[in-house]
Amino acid sequence: MKKALKIAGKVFLGFLILIAVFLIIMMIYNQIMLKKDKEALKEHIGQMVEIDGNEMCIYTEGEGDHTLVFLSGSGTVSPIYDFKTLYSRLSDDYRIVVIEKFGYGFSDVVDADRDFDTMLRQDREALSKLGIEGPFVLCPHSMSGIEAIMWAQNYPEEVEAIVGLDMATPEAYDAIGDNTGMINLSYVINSAARECGIFRLLSDDIIMNGGELTDEEKAIYRKLTYIKAVNKNVISEGEFTYEACEEIRSKDMPETPMLLFVSDGSAGTGMEMDVWRGFTEKFAENVDNETIVVLDCGHYVHDFEYERISKDMKEFIEKLND
Repeated sequence: MKKALKIAGKVFLGFLILIAVFLIIMMIYNQIMLKKDKEALKEHIGQMVEIDGNEMCIYTEGEGDHTLVFLSGSGTVSPIYDFKTLYSRLSDDYRIVVIEKFGYGFSDVVDADRDFDTMLRQDREALSKLGIEGPFVLCPHSMSGIEAIMWAQNYPEEVEAIVGLDMATPEAYDAIGDNTGMINLSYVINSAARECGIFRLLSDDIIMNGGELTDEEKAIYRKLTYIKAVNKNVISEGEFTYEACEEIRSKDMPETPMLLFVSDGSAGTGMEMDVWRGFTEKFAENVDNETIVVLDCGHYVHDFEYERISKDMKEFIEKLND
């Protein structure tokens, strides 16, 4: 028995040594490749604007009487490319703006807390510096729904409407609260995986969602993932979410018209369909002018049901003129 245990112990130790050697090799390889990745991304798309001493990337496309501002969900590495399949179907009729907050896409990763009041101030300041004026149709995905609600509450004259792309609500974060520990652990694990270069072994289907990106765009998306996925700014945002929800609850709900697309809760929320959709329905009870559209797809609705969403958005936006 003792001999068997010794053999098992040696096998286990050998296995650990192999893993350690593999991780060391991957880390060295990753550091070498990161230099090449960063060099390749110097030719970014979008406009860089200085905010609080750091560079933030704002992408614009198209013209029209309405300005659509896209705000990405937590951890979406490349908002410009993630939203592209949807906004490319809208830019013939409207002005498109994609904000890449600090820690996302081509924007800097900053050494500062990412509370929602700060993020909202910076986003508004970036648009102002570029001469992009409201009112806006805010198009938030997931966690950015919290920022969009705050924007409409605090600056109603700047928000013409909200188009929620499976956006999160304060009600959703009430339920998530019980799983905060697991969520924080997943952030730590994913951040460590990026640092070790493990993300380089993942397939495109895991790194990015659906949509219609070219091979070149996918390659850029991957490089951004290797450099910025689950960085300290993304983690910091999550730490201030509940504080922002309390701020929203302390004020009246905005009278802003809302078109709320809701997913089946899969591939991104980790919740049962009825539970996830129930949060949006509960939120809508306190909103006077809302329309809910239920979609049979995962959390990144704009990467799956872009044809349906673009059609419904155009109809909704045109009614704003009535």
